[in-house]
Parts: sequence; structure tokens; C-alpha cells
Amino acid sequence: MTGKPEQPETVPSIHSSTPSDFHMTTALPRLRRSKIRLLAALTAAGLSAFLSVAHAADAAAGTAAPAAAAPSTNAMTNLVNLLVQQGVITQPQGTALIAQAEADAAAATEAAAQAARQAALAHAPGGAVAPSAPDTPAGAFPVSSTTPDGAIRVTYVPESVREQLREDIRQDVMKQAREENWADPREVPAWTKKLRLTGDLRFRYEGAWFPSGNDTTGYPDFNAVNQGSPYNQSVTNTVLPPMTNVDQDRDRLRLRARLALDADLGEGFSAGVRIATGSDDSPVSTNQSMGSDGLGSKYALWLDRGFLKYDVPGLTDSKLAFTVGRFENPFFATDLIWDDDLGFDGVMAQGSRRMGRLKPFATLGLFPVYNTSFNFSSNQPEKFKSDDRWLYGVQLGTDIELAKDLSLKVAVAYYDYAKIAGKLSSPIDSPDVAGDTDSRRPAFAQKGNTYMALRDNTYYTDPTSPWYQQNLQYYGLATPFSELALTARLDFRRFDPVHLSLDFEFVKNLAYDEGRINSAGAQNNLRPGPSGLVDGGDTGYLARLTVGDPVLEKRWDWQASIAYKYLETDAVVDGFTDSDFGLGGTNLKGFILGASVGLSRNVSGRVRWLSADNVSGASYSSDVFQFDINAKF
Repeated sequence: MTGKPEQPETVPSIHSSTPSDFHMTTALPRLRRSKIRLLAALTAAGLSAFLSVAHAADAAAGTAAPAAAAPSTNAMTNLVNLLVQQGVITQPQGTALIAQAEADAAAATEAAAQAARQAALAHAPGGAVAPSAPDTPAGAFPVSSTTPDGAIRVTYVPESVREQLREDIRQDVMKQAREENWADPREVPAWTKKLRLTGDLRFRYEGAWFPSGNDTTGYPDFNAVNQGSPYNQSVTNTVLPPMTNVDQDRDRLRLRARLALDADLGEGFSAGVRIATGSDDSPVSTNQSMGSDGLGSKYALWLDRGFLKYDVPGLTDSKLAFTVGRFENPFFATDLIWDDDLGFDGVMAQGSRRMGRLKPFATLGLFPVYNTSFNFSSNQPEKFKSDDRWLYGVQLGTDIELAKDLSLKVAVAYYDYAKIAGKLSSPIDSPDVAGDTDSRRPAFAQKGNTYMALRDNTYYTDPTSPWYQQNLQYYGLATPFSELALTARLDFRRFDPVHLSLDFEFVKNLAYDEGRINSAGAQNNLRPGPSGLVDGGDTGYLARLTVGDPVLEKRWDWQASIAYKYLETDAVVDGFTDSDFGLGGTNLKGFILGASVGLSRNVSGRVRWLSADNVSGASYSSDVFQFDINAKF
């Protein structure tokens, strides 16, 4: 024969002990199985045919060549091992394939020996000379078989077919390498591209200053009382309850750090987690007051967000999403009702649809405000019934393109709180037992809402009781809350990138019940004089004008704003509204001035002045100055 079949490229076997062999085999992708099986079959047949043809040729030539060494099956074994490793064939199939190749090679050797014996007989006197086999074309791949009369029939696979197979397999390898990025060591794995890590850091100087004339006895700290032991509200008790600071100036350095991880889970699903600093578990602030626990003390980290979201795929002009867990405020609103840091727990759905110049949207949510303690009450064998509190929220609105450079966003929302108002307990004959409505006290509060006493202590008025005139009390909100809100934003872009925006929000507590408050006995927000009647309200509004770049994206981007806020005592739940204006809560009115500037792409500065006075009740005024350096990454 004039040609010699090319040996297949050797790949490391699954038994290789060198690290390089291991990485090579584990990195190879799964190839197209049909092509690999064809290549394996051709390789096995080629090895056996080559051996048989070679022996036959030597015998036919009558040469007395020395016995050749046993043919190596290393290439065949390596290829079969690779097929097993990639899952194309099973281990028993691979073993059978190797055995078949060895059997074919042995059969071919025997056939060649038989042909040699026949050739020897043909050269003997009186014998005929057997015809010689045609030469094998250079580079051809021989496949042999034998006929019943012992003749050897050889079929050839052209080199062009073998080259096409190699090229197809090479293209498959490179395609998967590009998709999975394992061919380029500078590329990160594909799964990491579905994760997004973000964070921000804020350093703040805050000055809280109080003008003279504030009523220092008019602002009990109901949150502190409700978080601790009940307060003895007795005429014989000369110790005051915890009180809110309304007269001594304070300067604080404050730090906020947040780190978030968002993951694209595929097929419309995503998830997110965020941790943040915070001096305590306040839902409306992630500020950490520096030095509050001494120099070098460790700061706490809290789970600030944790949610799973599903965006319905396949929608063209519409969007529909469902979210569960703890997530950002899903409603279009200002800080009149909801603080910017407040996270919402629960389940919610959001949808929108583009309709020409209109884009209607809707949000619907169910949020637990408080879940009854599993062991309530812990010091009694028979437990009290659950008294869970819920927030039901719904908002309908639309974006409107009024003109090329003028747009309006407007929405109406209804926030209904179930069982958030306080309720007088069943009669209590001993201060050693809990009241069955103790769970109605707010889990968190700032200041401003009107409060009522929760416990019906019968021992307090019984002269024969050892606890006569010992009135141990917790406090709850004196009125229900069902808030109707109108929110709007007008954006004028004629001088783009400078925008002029006007925000407006109005809220009214439709469930405000002054008669209920007076009947239950208001504990604060009282009218002047001995009447004991409440001096409260149910309405609030905010108007804000903002000029400048809508987002600070580069150095010297700027923004300036002025706002006026008016919020009566029971217009909204004070625990969830802005924590900066008037140092948090309701029963406040005043102005807010602010200015921001970009210092780089990811760093900005801001100053704000917040001046607030009380709307009704005990006199109160405060001025707050804030200087912030914000960084994001």
C-alpha cells in the first residue's frame, strides 16, 4: 500500500494521573453524539482494517519480515474513555467497543495469515498466483471485511470526509467554549453574569436645634413605654414616663452603609437581598449614630431587604409582576406618608400597560403590620386569641405624555389598616397578668399620633386591693386609620438636561373618629385647659418644586428643591412617615430646603434645612441641618 491512515489525535484517558490531562478532559464540552459515534466506529474499523491489510500485504509479497510488535490501541482507548466521560456512551458500552475492536483486529490478523498461506501455496509448483490487492490511496481510511472464500474486501473513507468530521467537531467545541467562557481565562463563568452586587455609603453631619418655648412635658415617649415595662399611670406616682427631648440641641455624626445582591434566576424570576446598618430596629432609619456606644464599638447589620419576584414573560406593551418578602415601597408616593427607608413586608402585584400617550398602572398589596406573638400571653397557661394587624393597599394611576417636553404622573391610593387602633382590654384584677389587648400597642412609633390607655385595671379603683391606685398601663392608637391619598408629579423638560418638577400629595384619614378618641380618653394632643378633649386632625399635604438634573450621574450635575409640608396629628400613622422632618412623626408643618451636586460619577454631596413647628397641642419647634456625602458602587 502507498498510503498510511492518519492516527487520530490522542486525548488523555480518564485514568490519566497528570493535572494537565485531568483539566483537558473535564473542560471538553459534550459534542454532538451522532458525529462522535460515527468517528468512533470509523476509528475502530480503521484500526482493525489497517492491521489486516498490512498483514495481508506482507504475506502476499512473500517477505520474511520479522514479527511486528502488537498494534497499540491507545488512541482507541482514549477516545472511548472520552466518550464515556462525556456521557455519550456508558462504561459497559465503552468496554464492549474496545473488545470489539480488539476482536476485529485479531480476526483481521487471522485473515491476513490465511491469505499469506494461500499466497505461499500459489507460488508452489502447479499453483496459481493470487491477485494482489489494489494500492490504498494516500490518506484513505480502510475498512475491511472477508468473504466466505477468504478474499479480503476493503472499503475506503476519503480523507475529505474525515476532515469534514474533524472540522464539525472543532466548531462544536469552540461554540460551547464561547458560550460558557471556559476557553478564555480572562472571562468569568456565565453564572456570575446573572448576579449584580451594589451598595452605597452615606456620611452625615446632623444638627438638631430647638428654639426656646417648647413644652417639655407635652411629649411622652410612648414608643419607649410600649417597648418596656408598663408605666404606672397613677395620681400617686410622681415619676414621669420616658419623655422626648424637645429642648436640648444635639449634634451627631451618622453613618449609613448598605450592600445589596440581586440575582436573575431565569424564566422571569429574580431575587434580592440587602443588608444595612442601623442604631436599632427602627423601620424608618438605617442611620448609625457614630460614637453612640463608645469609640470603636461594633455596629449592627440588619436584613433590610429579602424578596423573590416574578415578571410574567412574553408581554409586549404590558408588564405584570408579583413579589413576596421584604421589598422597596411599591407605591408612587412622597415622604408625606412613607419614609424613604421603609421596607414593605408581604405580597404584592404590579401591572402597567402602554396605550399611546397613556401608561396606566396598578399596585395591589397585603402587608402584615404586626403578627401576634406565638406565646401571647407568656405568663398565663391559657393563651389569648390572635390579634394580627394588616395593611391593605391599592393604587391606580397613569403616566400621561402631555407634550414632547411635558409629562404628568398621577395616582389615587387607599391604605386601610385592620385592627391598628387600640382597644380596651377585659377587666384585669392584678398587675401581674397581661391584658388581652396588650398586642394592640404599636410595635414602633415616632411621635404625633393620639394615644389611649389599653388596660382596664379594676384593681386600680378598688380600695380593698393591695394594688389600689397602681395603674400599670400600655398605650395604643386612639383612632383607626384608612388613608385616601392623591399623588401627582409634573415634569417639564424644555431645558433638558435641566428639569423642572412639581410634586404634590394630599392625604386624609377617612377613619379618623374624634368622638371615639374622647370617649377612650386621649393621653396627649389635648386642647388647652381642663377639658381633656383632643386637639387633633386628619389631613396632610406636601408640595415640592425641584430644579436641576433629575439624576446626579456625573461631576457638577446639580439639583435644588424647596418644599412645604403640613401633616395633622392623625392623618397618617406616625411610625411610617418621614423620620427627618421635625425629627420624625406627625403634627408638623414647615419648610424644607435642599441642594445636591455631583462630585464624580459615583459620589455626590447634599445639604438640607428642615424647619418644623407643631400644628396643634403642646408647643414644639425644631430646626434640622444635614450635610451628606453619598457614594455608590
